[in-house]
Amino acid sequence: QVSPALRTPRLPVWLCSISGRHSVLFGTDSRLLSDWRSERIFHLYFYSGQQEQTQTAHLTIDTHSHHWEEAQREEPCSPGKRRPALEMAIRTRWAGATVSWNGTDPFF
Repeated sequence: QVSPALRTPRLPVWLCSISGRHSVLFGTDSRLLSDWRSERIFHLYFYSGQQEQTQTAHLTIDTHSHHWEEAQREEPCSPGKRRPALEMAIRTRWAGATVSWNGTDPFF
């Protein structure tokens, strides 16, 4: 039998399979589970367990950013418009969100 805490987590946790690698994306704010207003600007942490990742990545997610104001000079499919797979995974939950890596090199 599964513990009630495992069925209803106290903190937001997502198990990810990005580019064939398993990882975890999690937050430390329990309000993300119950209060949609907390989804304006919030922090998530990403850990892949891979040897090349030496520390957990701290990400700031802004769901009300103006993504349409990005430079329109490049075609959407050009290399300059490519986004890390983790950002694209985050945008499956928060479409159009801006992801700040806070000094960490983005994972591709």
